[in-house]
Amino acid sequence: MAKTMRSVLLGATLLFGLSGVTFARDASPQAAVQDARLRAVAIVGKMTLDEKIALVHGLFPPFAKGKTTNELIPSAGHVDGIPRLGIPLIRESDASLGVANQVEQRKGDVATALPSGLATAATFDPSIARSGGAMIGAEARAKRFDVLLAGGVNLTRDPWNGRNFEYLGEDPLLSGTMAGAHIAGVQSNRIVSTVKHFALNAQETGRTVVDARIGEAALRMSDLLAFEIAIETGKPGSVMCAYNKVNGDWACENAHLLNDVLKRDWGYRGWVMSDWGAVHSTAKAVNAGLDQESGQELDRKIYFADDLKADVQAGRVPVARLDDMVTRYLTGLIETGAYDAPASVPQSIPYAAHADVAQRAAEAGIVLLKNEGNVLPLARTAKRVVLIGGRADVGVLSGGGSSQVRSVGGAPVEIPLTHGAAMSFARVTWHASSPLQAIRAAMPQARVTWIDGRDPAAAAAAAKAADVAIIFATQWTTEAQDVTDLSLPDHQDALIAAVAAAQPKTVAVMETGGPVLMPWLSAVPAVVQAWYPGQRGGPAIANILTGRVNPSGRLPITFPAAASQAPRPAPVGLDRLSTAEAQAAADPGHVSERQLPSFPVDYVEGADVGYRWYEKTRAKPLFPFGHGLSYTGFAYRNPVVTGGATLRVSFDIVNTGRMAGADVPQMYVTREGSKTPMRLAGFRRVTLKPGESTRITLVAEPRILADYDTRLPGWRVAGGRYRVALARDASDRSVVSTAMVTAATIKP
Repeated sequence: MAKTMRSVLLGATLLFGLSGVTFARDASPQAAVQDARLRAVAIVGKMTLDEKIALVHGLFPPFAKGKTTNELIPSAGHVDGIPRLGIPLIRESDASLGVANQVEQRKGDVATALPSGLATAATFDPSIARSGGAMIGAEARAKRFDVLLAGGVNLTRDPWNGRNFEYLGEDPLLSGTMAGAHIAGVQSNRIVSTVKHFALNAQETGRTVVDARIGEAALRMSDLLAFEIAIETGKPGSVMCAYNKVNGDWACENAHLLNDVLKRDWGYRGWVMSDWGAVHSTAKAVNAGLDQESGQELDRKIYFADDLKADVQAGRVPVARLDDMVTRYLTGLIETGAYDAPASVPQSIPYAAHADVAQRAAEAGIVLLKNEGNVLPLARTAKRVVLIGGRADVGVLSGGGSSQVRSVGGAPVEIPLTHGAAMSFARVTWHASSPLQAIRAAMPQARVTWIDGRDPAAAAAAAKAADVAIIFATQWTTEAQDVTDLSLPDHQDALIAAVAAAQPKTVAVMETGGPVLMPWLSAVPAVVQAWYPGQRGGPAIANILTGRVNPSGRLPITFPAAASQAPRPAPVGLDRLSTAEAQAAADPGHVSERQLPSFPVDYVEGADVGYRWYEKTRAKPLFPFGHGLSYTGFAYRNPVVTGGATLRVSFDIVNTGRMAGADVPQMYVTREGSKTPMRLAGFRRVTLKPGESTRITLVAEPRILADYDTRLPGWRVAGGRYRVALARDASDRSVVSTAMVTAATIKP
């Protein structure tokens, strides 16, 4: 959940027409949801005006003392119930990567910390995303929370976005599929998950004043498609609108996004909650589709209480609209089970089993980027192993902001910030999961040591005296501010270069929030992308390095070779924030980010986000989307592509090596003769034993084949011949076939 003002404290049915044949695809809620809405309507019919108003604005507990007679658990949000009607009290928690407790508001309360969203996305496995969601949903219920502010699906448009680590990458099909699975897992516990931040919250610096500019068709084919898929598959009880403007209107009072797209075209029946501090008006926001003001104390004023009542009484907001707001809120609660089974009783939590869920996700999401000369897995003959840097003696790094989990397993190492937009609610935090201890346990035959790496000469000498050197490189990123550049901070590039010059068997383990530049790459034979690996990151990294687990992660995000390759060659808004910080330093409290003038960001890449932009501009990245190596080999044999109404590719996949492992075949498509870059249309994670073979079929998602036509309006699949790449990553064109596809339209 994005919370700028919280930083003060803690930071329908789709119709497919195929060759004249029309059939229905049910993308709207099932009959149970219809029943939930009818039930909600009946409850609303019994409510007074004041009772209705009470349900459409929520408290921010740290600032809400004395505003309710009910217990306030220190957390993100609180909405009182109406006992006479059986409407339950609702408590909300941040929860992208676990039940958050950022600055230990709840003393001593810990939770299981998943690896970063990018790590989960790198598994390309919806079942892992669902398991992680089910786990954190279970812990939330046990801690008496009814709503988790999870389901982040904002696409990565800029590599320096400070919050990229929370999200699920740059591709709408992958992001939407993984987010939907995560949401479904959360809601399997009879609690609500949001999907967020709707929409185009693609940066952190200046996020409360930026105006995201993009064309309708491009938006539908990129960020909105990710949300659409996530909502179809996960059926979240609530949608959280974003801080930023979209094409001139604030996202939380953007009638096109909320009324036209979400509620009309997609048939969404749950409720739209604001991000914390993202409301700017009463009647305009309500009539544009916002259903609930969240964390009201963080807005400039409380808009959805007395002001809303006055607007209803004056006719500026129709009574029917207020009834719809409450109906949507109750529908989301009823349909997910939160209404009839509120999380009111604390429960015990099986933390050991939940830690295994986090470790499996980390192991499946770690990406082996390079392994020249088979330096990895570490040889059992290695007798002297030196670990360098990254505080690998104490733990693994995590990202900052509202997603920060105080994890089970030991006290975290925390460093308070001294500057920046996130300083009041973020800490540089390492989960207490030591790679040093884990590698020692995995390599009892070796002498494994660690040095801090602050002296490159001493590090190089230690590396030279060892059989292998493992450098832990870190880049901390956080909500509320973007990184200034893509280089590793604190002179780590020079450290890695010095160590690699001294030791030919050097391994770089990257604990970063996203892509970084690697000027030393040609000198380092093995590179492992560990992301922020969560509370069991130490053992997960050790298992990958030693071969107890075969790496199988694939990049959900492109790693550029230079910052100039990105659509915007520098972070947007840093100059404006620097001005605000300078003014605030001279006169504390005088200026905030929200007082800065709004400024536009032109998303010139349109729908061609990430790897599509690289193909379109013919830029060769450092590592492409979908890339990842294994300790075994896989072959794709006997591919057959069929077209017509449905585009498919069937093939045999064979494990040609000596070790069991998992592969992720990917299907990319484009129409011949078009200038559209290839798009990921299908993928599947497949696990095979040595020598094992299986035949699988990838089916192209129709909306990936299509372009959005604003004149329909809807999706249009142009008939003709399509190129299909059966690939290992977004740049792989070694197996390309063609097939004829029938023209089709897909209407909301």
